[in-house]
Amino acid sequence: MGKSFSRREFLKRSVFLGLGIAGGALIPSVSEALKFDRNLYKVSRTQLLIGTVVQIIAVDPSRDKADHAIGLAFEEIKRLEGILTRFATTSSVGLLNKEGRLKDVPPQLRVMVEESVRFHSLTHGAFDITVKPLLDLYEKRFKEGRPPSEEEITKAIDMVGTEYLRLTPEGISFAKEGMGITLDGIAKGYIVDMASDVMAKHGIQNYLINAGGDIRVKGERKEGGPWKIAIQDPEKKGQYPDVIRLREGAIATSGNYEVYYDNEMLFHHIVNPATGKSPSDLISVSVVARSTKEADALSTALFVMGPKVGESFVESYGCDCLLVTRSGELISSKGWKALRREV
Repeated sequence: MGKSFSRREFLKRSVFLGLGIAGGALIPSVSEALKFDRNLYKVSRTQLLIGTVVQIIAVDPSRDKADHAIGLAFEEIKRLEGILTRFATTSSVGLLNKEGRLKDVPPQLRVMVEESVRFHSLTHGAFDITVKPLLDLYEKRFKEGRPPSEEEITKAIDMVGTEYLRLTPEGISFAKEGMGITLDGIAKGYIVDMASDVMAKHGIQNYLINAGGDIRVKGERKEGGPWKIAIQDPEKKGQYPDVIRLREGAIATSGNYEVYYDNEMLFHHIVNPATGKSPSDLISVSVVARSTKEADALSTALFVMGPKVGESFVESYGCDCLLVTRSGELISSKGWKALRREV
């Protein structure tokens, strides 16, 4: 954090991480302002934050207002990252994982834990932030050049369970030694939502925020009409599974290609808390929802559920999804087709 990158480095990293925006929005520069016509400017800025490439685009009559709002949104992203990341021992989540308890809980972390417990219940346990011991096991064993054994996985599962989280007015604690939480499946979406609130609060009516595939939009792009969003190609060959259009709302995509530990991608960052293993039926799940937080959590949960259960859950829940199976089959919810149309 805080390091500046050259245009070449940004381009290299953006291609590696695979931003899912159609229409050539792959980080043309770190900061850019273009005048479309007499009335509108397109202002964009890109930074490496929350473990990914974050791009914010605003379309507004005032270049200065748009640039100011974007700057404040990035400040909010940095602030929340400092609280919610598990990769810094000094963050609130880092301190909780290290000590097993935390007394002075920032309101943002309390919200995240409460929402995570709610999604755990809604998804019948498919979404679980206590899978960190399994991720730690994956990382450690593959650094040693081998997969974890069944015995090791079983032992790690014993430290997993949202029911062992203790959330009280006094703080957060773990009921079992060796527990830890990861907010990777929800915090990025929440942070994007908070950045979106900043943009709206400062009067920006047309904007897009993309944090490595967690996307929140409002209003219109330069040509008029909704924002055009391409679903990330799991094979990173530029052959997008689909392209949708949104005027307001959010989309998040979870894929086995994002963070993986073996060449076959059988062990990756999405873990079934019941089996201790990464689900293998799907390679990508995209969810469109009202908030990025919701889309983020549900895309992770659907990945764990698998295609049949996941599709059924989405229809009953009331959002839309696109599932890509390991064989390349595309499975979409009933309302997904309408998202392809210009509205």
